[in-house]
Amino acid sequence: MSSRYRVSIGAITTIASLRAGDPVDAVFACSRKDRLTARSGSPYLALEFRDKTGTIAGRAFRDADVLAGRFEKGDLVRVEGRVERFRDELQLEVRGVTKAETTDPTSFLPVAYRDLDELDGFLEHLAREVHDPAYRAFLDRVLGDAALRAEWRRAPCTRAGHHAYLGGLLEHTVAVGTLALEACQLHPRLNSDLLVCAALVHDLGKTREFVYGAEIGLSDEGRLLGHLVLGQRLLDGYELPDDRRLALMHCVLGHHGADGLPGRRFGSAEALALYRLNALDASVKGALEHGLP
Repeated sequence: MSSRYRVSIGAITTIASLRAGDPVDAVFACSRKDRLTARSGSPYLALEFRDKTGTIAGRAFRDADVLAGRFEKGDLVRVEGRVERFRDELQLEVRGVTKAETTDPTSFLPVAYRDLDELDGFLEHLAREVHDPAYRAFLDRVLGDAALRAEWRRAPCTRAGHHAYLGGLLEHTVAVGTLALEACQLHPRLNSDLLVCAALVHDLGKTREFVYGAEIGLSDEGRLLGHLVLGQRLLDGYELPDDRRLALMHCVLGHHGADGLPGRRFGSAEALALYRLNALDASVKGALEHGLP
C-alpha cells in the first residue's frame, strides 16, 4: 500500500490510515477492476482502490458478477469490507461495492506535498527576476490571468511519471525556473531574461492536456495534439514582440529535445539549457518517486 501523499485530517477514512482488521465503509476511487477465475473455477474481482493518501488492492469473492455490474473502473465507489493482510501486504476483503456520487471527485486524486500558496509565491519571485520590459510585461499578463493560474495550480505534469499529482505542474515549473536562474549566474553569457521566462511558461500546455475525475485522464486536445502544440496556442494569445516570441517559442518547442525543432538542432544556448534543465528536474523527481531506471 502506497502512502507517500498527505493523509486527510478528521473522521474520513483514508487508505493510509487503514490497518489489518479494520472494518471499512468508505468512498474511494476504483483504479482497477478485473474479473478473474479462482482455482475452484469461481469468478472473483481483482480490484484496486485509491484516494489522495495511497492505494490498496481489493478482492471480492462473493457475488462477483453481481457486484461487477454496479460500477466501472474509474468510478467513485462506496466500499464495504475488512482489511486483511495477504503476503505481507494489506488488502480489502470486499463484501459490498456500489457506485458513489460526489461533487468533487478530484478530492480522491493525489496532491503535492508542498504548499501551493508557497509555490505561487516562488513563481512570482522568479518572474520578478525577468527584467527585459517585453518579457516582463508578457509574464505579467500570463500570471495575471486568473483562470490560467487556477489551472496552473491544479494540473499535474504527467499521469504516471514525474510530478503525477495535482499541483505537480506548478512544483515542476518552480524547480525548472530556479535551475534556470542558477544556470544564468554560472553562465552569465546566457540571456537570463529569455531563459527564465521560457522556464516559467514551457509546460503551460499541460493546463489543457488533462481532465479530472476519479482518475487523471487526457483531454481530447491533449490526446490528439499534445502539450507542446497546446502550449504554443496558449502563449500566442498573449502579446509579445515578434523577435521575443520567436526566441521564446524556440525554447518552449525544444524543451523535450531538438528532434521537435526544424533541422533537429538547437538554435540558441538558452533552448539547449532549458532542455537540459527540464530533463534534470524530471529525471531526478522520477527517480525519487519511482526508483532509478
